[in-house]
Amino acid sequence: MPERHIEFGKFGARGVRGHEAVARQLDALAGFVTTPVTARRGLVARLHYLTRTPHARRAAREAGLTVTDRTLRAWLEGTRSPSRRNLERIETAYRTVRRHNVARYLLARLNREGRGTRVEFHPVNQSQVDRPHQRVVEYRTLNVRRWDGIVEAWAADDQDALDEAWVTHAVVDLGSQWGQYEYVTNIGFAA
Repeated sequence: MPERHIEFGKFGARGVRGHEAVARQLDALAGFVTTPVTARRGLVARLHYLTRTPHARRAAREAGLTVTDRTLRAWLEGTRSPSRRNLERIETAYRTVRRHNVARYLLARLNREGRGTRVEFHPVNQSQVDRPHQRVVEYRTLNVRRWDGIVEAWAADDQDALDEAWVTHAVVDLGSQWGQYEYVTNIGFAA
């Protein structure tokens, strides 16, 4: 695709890929448990989320949490503690199941029956770039109406698909200078 940056940051600009900023914002809207999984409270909250219904248990197993019910019960009661590897599996399974569960709700919230959601593009930080190499990049806003591919890729945790969906469904609508917003300081939207 034209205007894709090959050597971003060569002259000192700082920022993140737009799709990464969007994923962070969607994660914030999803409302994950903030207590770390290494703390007892965070572990129990995640395990309750993953084991409260048969559907949740099935989704947790599909997401990679393949321990016996007896082990889960021991973790919940506090008689045994999961290994570091199992803590990572619990966190991964929790995030996967949570994303899947809230994706439909977020999609309806962001699409707003075709009205879309206003998105703010905060340009890259060029404070470390020498004057001759600085570009004139300004704060922009855009109303994004097609969130289906973006939310679907986010729910699947597919970074390549999310990047492609973000560029094709949102960034190109900024006009001929869309390449300047491939990297940003922040993407903001509230739904």
